[in-house]
Amino acid sequence: MTAKLLIIGGSLVAILFLSWLSARLGLGGDPRIHDEDHARQLADDALCGFAASQIAIDRNRAAALLRDEAGRVMLLRRHGAHFAARLLEPSATVRLERGQLVVSPVDRRFGATVLDLGTKAPRWVAELSRP
Repeated sequence: MTAKLLIIGGSLVAILFLSWLSARLGLGGDPRIHDEDHARQLADDALCGFAASQIAIDRNRAAALLRDEAGRVMLLRRHGAHFAARLLEPSATVRLERGQLVVSPVDRRFGATVLDLGTKAPRWVAELSRP
């Protein structure tokens, strides 16, 4: 009986330690784009030198569209505990669906991303649909 209690107690201590360690290391969690500066930093991390001049962050802060002075548009979205980014090519598909922007990059492995941009969505669709 004592051995079983020691095993249970040891297991509990190990679980608590691993929980503390993962929190300390910042593992897991629910990453969000905090603000425009954070979105700029994420874009620069993805593509060194990408300096966004226009930013639209999804309402749930899981994705964003960023445009630089050269007219390049980057799609940034949460991917697990990190963020992934793609520069959108002119042949990317952009549409408005139930008031939300749906962006499908040429790279099909990246998948479609739905952004809730509120009143900004129609303007982004119009801008991104231009040839």
